[in-house]
Amino acid sequence: QVQLVESGGGSVQAGGSLRLSCVASGFTYSTYCMGWFRQVPGKEREGVASIGRNALPSFTSYDDSVKGRFTISRDNTKNTLYLQMNSLKPEDTARYGCAAFSCIDRGAWLSHITYRGQGTQVTVST
Repeated sequence: QVQLVESGGGSVQAGGSLRLSCVASGFTYSTYCMGWFRQVPGKEREGVASIGRNALPSFTSYDDSVKGRFTISRDNTKNTLYLQMNSLKPEDTARYGCAAFSCIDRGAWLSHITYRGQGTQVTVST
């Protein structure tokens, strides 16, 4: 059974940090590209960051809204994806989820998700 289970969300004040984790099981994690997305009720899902199979920095990509503040990483020995979020802003408030997708689709990965988790809530207050 495929599972992606996110954790690490919570409530923080603006300027604070959180580290999200996503543990994968039931599929060959290391063969998939991975990404983090976020969604606010009533708005479209937004891609936050993505990473290649081998976790090299050159294979990471970020939405402009989080560049320089968020860092995506993965540990293939633990089947775990991470998102380090620093300098959080109220506009980062959303439900964050992780997703697995074929690296062939990385240019439009948000529309080609193979597996995704249920998400974890992040709330940033002023």
